[in-house]
Amino acid sequence: MAYVHRILPGQLHHIDALQSIHKRGVPYDVISRRSFKRFIQHEQGALFVLEVLVGEHWLCVGYGILLYRKGSQLARLYSLVIDPSWQQQGLGSALLEYAEQQARHQHRVFLRLEVSIREEAVLDFCRQRNYVLLRLKPAYYQDLSDAWVLQKQLHFFDTACVPRVVPLLTQTTGFTCGPACLLMALAYYNLPCAEPGHEELEIWREATTIFMTSGHGGCGPHGLAGAAIKRFLQAEVWVSQAGPVMLESVRSQEKREVMARIQKHDIKKLKLAKVPMFQAAYSLERLRSDLAEGKLVLALISMYQFDRTKSPHWVLITSVDDYFVYINDPDDDLLPWQTTTERQYMPVPLARFMRAFSYGTSKLRAAVVVYYKKDT
Repeated sequence: MAYVHRILPGQLHHIDALQSIHKRGVPYDVISRRSFKRFIQHEQGALFVLEVLVGEHWLCVGYGILLYRKGSQLARLYSLVIDPSWQQQGLGSALLEYAEQQARHQHRVFLRLEVSIREEAVLDFCRQRNYVLLRLKPAYYQDLSDAWVLQKQLHFFDTACVPRVVPLLTQTTGFTCGPACLLMALAYYNLPCAEPGHEELEIWREATTIFMTSGHGGCGPHGLAGAAIKRFLQAEVWVSQAGPVMLESVRSQEKREVMARIQKHDIKKLKLAKVPMFQAAYSLERLRSDLAEGKLVLALISMYQFDRTKSPHWVLITSVDDYFVYINDPDDDLLPWQTTTERQYMPVPLARFMRAFSYGTSKLRAAVVVYYKKDT
């Protein structure tokens, strides 16, 4: 039997019903009256209730709690419960769909939730709706039982908005993010290479700054621009500071001198090739303009905004709209729960991306704009 239902913001008069529903639906965990009141009044979240029409009266039979964290791409579904006597009526699906839509309205890319390991039916319910397992949280509930953490991507770029989709390629080493981004651009402009694995390392050899943090050196913007024009692309370099970059990440004076020599040589070659170089911070306005002209942008970001590490990382910017910057990220280790489709044109909220779009204490902002002209 299908029941007429409605979903609306929770009010204080719902608290008795909320406590009763939660006690029957989640007996292994407790939410106090005080907590329900706090969730109803929460400024960075929302508590909503599902009511069904029984006769002439609306009866509260379910609820959900969404929480948002400032500066995050995540929304958290703290709790979603349907009274056990009203389950198997499609009400859980309606409530979850409402929660997802609310999170989308807040421009959250992912919705995350916890499910008790004993709730196999709920786990199946979530999997059928494209939620994926991330990890196990031991002793999560008040009875010390474990919980699965699940997540779903909510926002995807509409590829119908572009004539061609930039392919996603995964870097084959831990230090070739820049070359992998350039290979994606080459493939997009119909300049693919016969042996991409070999070419990835060749580009790295041409563009490396020699020394960075521990391990192999990363690629600099001038070196990547040189590798791009060698492969028949046009390039522009935008760097917010003069001369060699990323020297501050290396303590050794000798290594810094080597890095400086390499980059000065790269800069000299770009000048001889008359490659446009701008000593300015690449802006969001310029990004919109370049993308509108069919160009792609290799951008150096700091991973601190994403995983709290301070490592530099190259990504390829493929599109932008009023809310998101869309990137192809060559490093699949950063987002192990996502499929290839989900990592392609991955949405990053504008403000979050612009915070990440700088590296080091000097707030270096570096971008290499690439495009292709048949007559060059």
